[in-house]
Order: sequence, then structure tokens, then C-alpha cells
Amino acid sequence: MVLAIVLGALSGALGVLPLFLGLRMTRRVTDTSNLGHAGALMLGVLLSFVILFLGAIACVVLARDIAVPFVLAEAAVLVACAIGYGVYTFVRK
Repeated sequence: MVLAIVLGALSGALGVLPLFLGLRMTRRVTDTSNLGHAGALMLGVLLSFVILFLGAIACVVLARDIAVPFVLAEAAVLVACAIGYGVYTFVRK
């Protein structure tokens, strides 16, 4: 079960990366850009969900008995990273 939690945490951390990249893309978007602010963020959210769902589906197919701890760890790390980033940017300003 510990292995499932560790792998879920890694998958959750990997799922946060597209969100951070989407936020960075919004800083570089110009007013005349075809990919607007919302487009970059939505692309990041879509890629994040794809990574999370592919990890969860792979876990269910390969090892169904450890799927619940894997998915819970994945979601917990995703939420913790998002909250940590929000607090970090709030305190930094």
C-alpha cells in the first residue's frame, strides 16, 4: 500500500505541472495572441486531467486492489500543490 501512495503522489505531482505551465503561458500572452489567457489555462487543466485519469486507469487495470490509495494520494498531492502555490504567491506579494 505504501508503494501505491508513493506512486499516486508522484502521479499527482506530475499532474500539477501542466497547470503551472498554463499559468506561465498566460504571462507571455499578448493582447493580439490567438491563444488567449483562458485558452492557456484551459489547456493546462485539460492536460492535467488527462495525466491524472491515465494514471488512475492504469492503476485500476494493473492493480485494482491498490487503486483507492493511489487515487486518494494523487488527489491529495494535486490539492496540496495547488494550495501551496496559492499561499506562496500570496505571501510573496
